[in-house]
Amino acid sequence: MSVQPGDAVIRKATAFEAAKAVLWSFLGVRKRADYDRDSVSLSPVQVIVAGLIGGVLFVASLLLVVKLILA
Repeated sequence: MSVQPGDAVIRKATAFEAAKAVLWSFLGVRKRADYDRDSVSLSPVQVIVAGLIGGVLFVASLLLVVKLILA
C-alpha cells in the first residue's frame, strides 16, 4: 500500500489533546468537527487513561471542597 499525494495522513493525538477531549466530554460540550477529528486521532487506550485520570481528579477536587467547607 503506497501513500498517494491526495491521501490524508492520520496522526496520533498527544496526551494534552486526549485530556482536552475528555474534559469537553465531561462537560457535554463537543463540536461535531472536533468529535470527528478526535475519533480518528485518539486511541481507546488514550481515552480510557485520560478518563480515569479526569475522574480521579474530579472526585479529589469534590472531596477537597467538602473538606474545606466543613472545616
